[in-house]
Amino acid sequence: MKQNIKYIAVAALAFLSSCTKQLDIIPQGAPSAQNFWKTQEDALKGRNGLYEKYNDENFYGRGMFWFINASDDMVTGRNKPEADNIKNFNKTYLGGGYTESQWSMRYAIIKRANDIIKNVPGISMDESLKKAIIGDAYFNAGLVYFQLAANYGNEKAGVPIVGLDTDPAKAIPRAKNVNENYDYIIQLFEKAAEQLPFFTDMKADDYGRAHKTAAWAYLSKVYLYKKDYANAKKYADMVISSGKHELVLTSFSDVFKASNNWSKEYIWSVVCTPNGGGTGWGSKLPGVMLTNKGWTLYNGWGYYLPTKELYDSYETGDKRREATILKPGDKFMFFGQERSFTKDGGATSDYQFKKYMEPFSYANPIPTHVNPNGDNGTTDLNVPLMRFAEVLLIKAEAAIMLNGAGAGDAELNRIRVRAGLTVKSGMTMTDLKRERRNELAGEWADRHRDLVRWGDAQATYALPLHDSQGREIWASRAFNPQVHDVWAVPQSEIDNSGGVITQNPGW
Repeated sequence: MKQNIKYIAVAALAFLSSCTKQLDIIPQGAPSAQNFWKTQEDALKGRNGLYEKYNDENFYGRGMFWFINASDDMVTGRNKPEADNIKNFNKTYLGGGYTESQWSMRYAIIKRANDIIKNVPGISMDESLKKAIIGDAYFNAGLVYFQLAANYGNEKAGVPIVGLDTDPAKAIPRAKNVNENYDYIIQLFEKAAEQLPFFTDMKADDYGRAHKTAAWAYLSKVYLYKKDYANAKKYADMVISSGKHELVLTSFSDVFKASNNWSKEYIWSVVCTPNGGGTGWGSKLPGVMLTNKGWTLYNGWGYYLPTKELYDSYETGDKRREATILKPGDKFMFFGQERSFTKDGGATSDYQFKKYMEPFSYANPIPTHVNPNGDNGTTDLNVPLMRFAEVLLIKAEAAIMLNGAGAGDAELNRIRVRAGLTVKSGMTMTDLKRERRNELAGEWADRHRDLVRWGDAQATYALPLHDSQGREIWASRAFNPQVHDVWAVPQSEIDNSGGVITQNPGW
């Protein structure tokens, strides 16, 4: 932890020398702490440093997605012992490469955000830009704190809160509980919302930076996790009534077209490019989910494959099912040719997620739509982290929890109508859970975390998972809600802190 919080100034500042185009972070030397934070250019470089980790394959490409992979919606697609141990809640995954860095990468962003919040107010520069940069820092700090708190914190202990004046030479103990984290995160998002512009007031070059309704949307989600349903509803309503957002109404599959990266459904995404600077940029999730070896045309990684349980959860006639999942025999376009879906010979499941496939549909998609390097499978489709549909679902859930069956009907029916389903009345939490699952399957919304917070994980994971033919592909798992409601703190953080950072009980 000392290593992670310390981030010696010169080393950290090396990441900040970059240009803003497509959030392109290219280190250009290491300015000293003494001569940095003097100019508007320094403030812009500092802002870019907030996004540098977004390009790490284990940040939004897989990494923490192995935690989402624990859900009943998907299985580890091919032999990967560490990933299997995560899915099976086996503590032997500790010390491995996939998730060990999740904590340190996010605290690196917190350190950079704190530096901006401390130093940028004193810079003589354009005041509206200054506000946006400071708001960006508050937003990014709030976002990564939320990801940390939700995955590692519970009523027994939260995650360390690193204040602006925290001594970087000392390890920081964990917050007393996760609600202490949530209260702090709420303050960060509130300050972000105060400073940030609406997305519609931003220049195109700044698309992908933080904006006001994104802060409100995440406030609604933090309050939902905190079980403060009145405030969850309040901030969801602020997003909805802003008039800045709407569902993509042409079809559900159109949400996942690169041409709709900045549609009104957009709330927050990982900005992605297939060949920016020759290397690509952003989330590699489209390549990670693509069938292993991509039918010899592209190097798909073959992870996070859907289950029969997910496929069968959709109502008859739900257009989201075929837009979300490929099953054996389904027709789809790949590299400009219609194909019939077949699984890779070694794949665990005979399904594949389809949501991120549009960039691969074109003839000769490389490098216009797809990264030339299959080991770095970014595309021109921005991977969504929060969509307007999720805001509607948050409001619906909060309303049902506050006022009972039927209170979320208006929001749920907006989602159902787009999916080609009939309008319903008197919908309950059972309906909400299905709609949330079917709408957000395979996304960063995190089905596993939903099952945990609903108290459904133990019963759900006691059941095995199957492929399209009904063959068991994943055995039942023992989920202990007193232990597995959170993930294990990376062992390196405990070691580096000299024991100041403690492990979650049972891990």
